[in-house]
Amino acid sequence: MMTSLPGLENLRPGAIYCIGRNYAEHAKELNHPIPKTPIIFMKPVCSLLSDEGTVIIPNNTNNVHHEAELVIAIGTGGKNIAREDALSYIAGYAIGIDITARDIQNELKDSGKPWLLSKGLDTFSPIGKFVPPSSIAQPHNIKVELSVNGIIKQNGTTENMLFPIDVLIEKLSTYFTLAPGDLIYTGTPEGVGPLIHGDIVEAHINDGVSTLKVHVAAS
Repeated sequence: MMTSLPGLENLRPGAIYCIGRNYAEHAKELNHPIPKTPIIFMKPVCSLLSDEGTVIIPNNTNNVHHEAELVIAIGTGGKNIAREDALSYIAGYAIGIDITARDIQNELKDSGKPWLLSKGLDTFSPIGKFVPPSSIAQPHNIKVELSVNGIIKQNGTTENMLFPIDVLIEKLSTYFTLAPGDLIYTGTPEGVGPLIHGDIVEAHINDGVSTLKVHVAAS
């Protein structure tokens, strides 16, 4: 269990909020409509995985995907946060991966059930070291890249988000009281794809400002 956030050891991980289909091209590659409002779901803290950890593929899925994402850590709690103030509530930025059992997710969606069992399992939320906001000159234009076994699979930028960082914080805080240590997985650019036993996955934001390397193994 992760007891503190990497790079932000004074903060314990809290709620993990996730945003689905926040890049138009990703929605298109999965044949989903482009959302008009943020799609919000959550993951349990037990899904977090540190750098150099191992993603465990359970035996009830044969189609697990990588989804590289910018992750935000909340440093100052608040409710009904104004968009113009939102960035001041951020304690740090990191690279993260939303691991998704795509076959299970599709079954759940088809039956109208929540996505939790496809996205919230142990090790399904790898996360790199957080860096302070001062390390990010342009928070609305952050490069997100992921490679599998040395081959680049995802290469996007947060400027293509449908709902940018400040909008997400504003929107989430209208529904929930955000607390220090809460995380926001902000959505993934196009290029998601399968992972199998033995894969080595590396991801980063802004050419290495925050990096992440994980191994993949079948259970």
